[in-house]
Amino acid sequence: MSTKEYDIVIIGAGIAGINAAYRIQSLLPNHTYVILETRETAGGTWDLFRYPGVRLDSDIHTFGFSWYPYHDDRNMMDGDSVFKYLNEAAKQCGIDKHILFNHRVRHAAWSSKNNQWNVTSTHLDKEVCISATYVFFATGYFDHQEPLRAQIPGLDDFNGVIVHPQFWPEDLDYSGKRIAVIGSGATAISLVPKLAETASTVTMIQRSPNYILPISSPGGNRLARLLSTTLPHQVKRFAWLAVTLVGYYVCRKFPGAAKEYLLGLVQRQLPKHIQVDPHFTPRYNVWDQRLLACPDGDFFESLHRGNVRVETANIQTCTPNSIVLDNGKSIDVDLVITATGHKLLFGGGSTLEIDGKVCDISKRFLWNGMMLQDVPNAFFALGYLTNASWTMGVDVTALSACRLINYMAKRDILAAVPLAKGPSDSTVRPLWNLNSTYMAVSGDSLPKSGIVSPWQPRTNYIVDYLHAKYRLLSEGLEFTRAAQMG
Repeated sequence: MSTKEYDIVIIGAGIAGINAAYRIQSLLPNHTYVILETRETAGGTWDLFRYPGVRLDSDIHTFGFSWYPYHDDRNMMDGDSVFKYLNEAAKQCGIDKHILFNHRVRHAAWSSKNNQWNVTSTHLDKEVCISATYVFFATGYFDHQEPLRAQIPGLDDFNGVIVHPQFWPEDLDYSGKRIAVIGSGATAISLVPKLAETASTVTMIQRSPNYILPISSPGGNRLARLLSTTLPHQVKRFAWLAVTLVGYYVCRKFPGAAKEYLLGLVQRQLPKHIQVDPHFTPRYNVWDQRLLACPDGDFFESLHRGNVRVETANIQTCTPNSIVLDNGKSIDVDLVITATGHKLLFGGGSTLEIDGKVCDISKRFLWNGMMLQDVPNAFFALGYLTNASWTMGVDVTALSACRLINYMAKRDILAAVPLAKGPSDSTVRPLWNLNSTYMAVSGDSLPKSGIVSPWQPRTNYIVDYLHAKYRLLSEGLEFTRAAQMG
């Protein structure tokens, strides 16, 4: 088996991988790189998710690349448009020429003797080995191969069709069907309006509701007009970020007022036969879970159709053709959609090995939100899940990684490894401050964060961006220099 050599290997050609490639091209022009992508095309999540109504749950101005503006009069885009945008950006910048498709990474092994990574992937049933000084995991945080198994009593007894949105069948005809959507997150509120157009009935079944914020298109209200396409891209990007951050911190500071305000917005959107309480009154404070965005209130509009309803209750059991709730109601259904979240997976599921020893990712801490404790020359692109778009977080990682690689190249440093030294370094703090169900179910599989620098999680894009540009790079790192190897 022959081995190809590069300076940097990027794993994943989704939004994080494409962004990392652009930063490497721009900031590390003398470094060679390759992208290994499991699928047949770039796009990552936006190639995988094909369910009806799939769309962004944040604005395109902050979710899109800062270096590749998207010019459109929409703030929130559908999934197909995001997919096309990502591939267009990759093609325009020549990134697509560096992608090796249908390469599933199985194993990444670091050798301290050679100060090198050996990355093994499978391509057409053959093993391909690539060696590199650095590896950049742009694989996201959930399993692309296996969904989170829905814990629904009696589901095996149901004789109808069961679908998980992550693996939506292309040939599924849901017109005229009685549909139950299990869940109340971003996927559910995206699905319901689209399904309602042709389904006989759509029932969203939730154990507890989430906060939903209607977002207007340009021209819809004063804020939307202010942030319209007449403004330069960078101004819109900063404006949306500012609105999000200010809204986040105000809601955290004044939870009671924030709850009253959001529920007031929802009340004005609902038809008279659907009550805010209990169907739209969450048990938690605003931003304890991700705030759901609803473009032009399309989810609430669907509730006026007459064929959509919401049930807030636990599922007691399933029969061959119905779902029985613990409030005594029985719902006849032909199709069950389990929109219950993702199965979490860090590093794309590949085995990580350091000098012949398998690395248990869940036992390691994250250095500055991007490098694993005791793992040399490896970067993990993780974004924000609460107060900023995912892309802004992965870009902070890419900028920080490129700066560190430049720092090492100028000083003949071969390897950098994060080391936790003090007792306070090992105090555990959640990677993301969310109490969503899927986080509670499989959050233990993720790496940990600490309570002191440089092990704290990222929480503020502006602070994190400044750290990426100017922070002291040596804090918490141990370097191996070329002279030491001699």
